[in-house]
Amino acid sequence: MQTTTTKSAFNTKRMVEIALITAITCILAPLSIPIPISPVPISLTNLVIYIAVFVLSWNDALLSYVIYLLLGLAGLPVFSGFSGGFEKLAGPTGGYLIGFIFMTLIAGLGVDKFGGKKIPAVIGMVLGLAVAYIFGTAWLAYQMHISFVAALSVGVIPYLLGDALKIIIAMIVGPILKSRLASVR
Repeated sequence: MQTTTTKSAFNTKRMVEIALITAITCILAPLSIPIPISPVPISLTNLVIYIAVFVLSWNDALLSYVIYLLLGLAGLPVFSGFSGGFEKLAGPTGGYLIGFIFMTLIAGLGVDKFGGKKIPAVIGMVLGLAVAYIFGTAWLAYQMHISFVAALSVGVIPYLLGDALKIIIAMIVGPILKSRLASVR
């Protein structure tokens, strides 16, 4: 009986952690800054994902992001600029939203499989971001009827410095949060 109670508490705790990260994503992702040269706003979505892969396992972080994406697709205003619905996914930034699935997977594996070591974690985040950029840029080029290179100039180049800063922040904050959460587990 003790084993069943412990396992049930673990599952409940795990669900709460996933739900909490999903809620944080739903709160922070809509906060975005539009920039005049691009239909792609500056958002905190990838920062939350980077921190989530430290706090949760890679598969729980992925589940959390997919739940967030489904909430947005259902119409809740959780995407950038407090928008939601399928039209956001079909719009110019939809490729980034899909690309973040792969970013979460790659960054999460970079953190999990190497025990949170800094170099593999950073490599995982950078590779994951590159994959998200490829999805986002390809879809942006298609939506705007511009070349892939032109889409890079409006959908990637302006964000590189900010995304590097987000990775640095996640590399500082993520391990601290993981450590503090482990002490209460």
